[in-house]
Amino acid sequence: MTAVQREPVGGPRAESAAVEDRYPTRLDHAIDPIPRQEPVVWGGVADGPLSQHHLDGFSEYGYLVAPETVSDDWLPLLRHEIDRVAVDLEKDDPRVIREPGGTIRSIFEPHLLSDLVAQVVRLDTVLPVARQLLGGDVYIHQARINLMPGFTGTGFYWHSDFETWHAEDGMPAIRAVSCSIALTENYPYNGSLMVIPGSHQTFYPCVGPTPEDNHDTSLVAQSVGVPDQTTLTKAVDEHDIHQFTGPPGTALWFDANLLHGSGSNITPLPRSNIFLVFNSVENALTEPFAAPRPRPEYLAARGAQAVA
Repeated sequence: MTAVQREPVGGPRAESAAVEDRYPTRLDHAIDPIPRQEPVVWGGVADGPLSQHHLDGFSEYGYLVAPETVSDDWLPLLRHEIDRVAVDLEKDDPRVIREPGGTIRSIFEPHLLSDLVAQVVRLDTVLPVARQLLGGDVYIHQARINLMPGFTGTGFYWHSDFETWHAEDGMPAIRAVSCSIALTENYPYNGSLMVIPGSHQTFYPCVGPTPEDNHDTSLVAQSVGVPDQTTLTKAVDEHDIHQFTGPPGTALWFDANLLHGSGSNITPLPRSNIFLVFNSVENALTEPFAAPRPRPEYLAARGAQAVA
């Protein structure tokens, strides 16, 4: 596959050289999967708290479970803070994403709305891990609170986050990592996250153009930028499915290109998490690779200022 050359977006970070699209997607016809072209782990043992065993596991499987990332004394405060943020925001605030029935599904930019969530970003169990995995300074590309209330919470279809961030936000390379911190118990039956281990080593191009303002609908039910059923079946046949379960305070770290999804929550047991996306400052966003214009700042921060 020949890489595509694109002109960068104008502004203070624009470069004179064209930007290479190594992961074409949202195409008018299917093409073969593309092998990953970047490392999975950019730092070493000396660069952070993770052992070589943990780094090797993350490199192989694309994810890592970190118990007690947030201690028990933080959890009641964070749950209360989420309720406060939800009440304080205006009903029509675009950062609030609702289920079709009206309940809140996600709240974006919680680290800018809450000093307490901002402190979570900088915990010794969080920020140093992101820096180690990505090999240097990082910034928050996106942050949100995900709420999956009992009976009404709907799932997230199988997808690679990087596919969206590349196509719609202009993220050039796979050098980002997500940290999902559980605020409630994650059971196998209340919509907990499923991942396809090892799928992060392959980029799966998707077919179909990006609609105008696709984020208006994709944040509720994603249908664009997802692999077809044949592709997903082959990926699962090759790699299997793992499910994230565990007590509140546990974090799931996973690579930006790892295929993941979740089912709906038809139990009475709610599931919520703080979801933080760290991107390397060396991987700053350019012009979208497969969308007419960038998504709003609350979905994709374009400043690339390192978290101190």
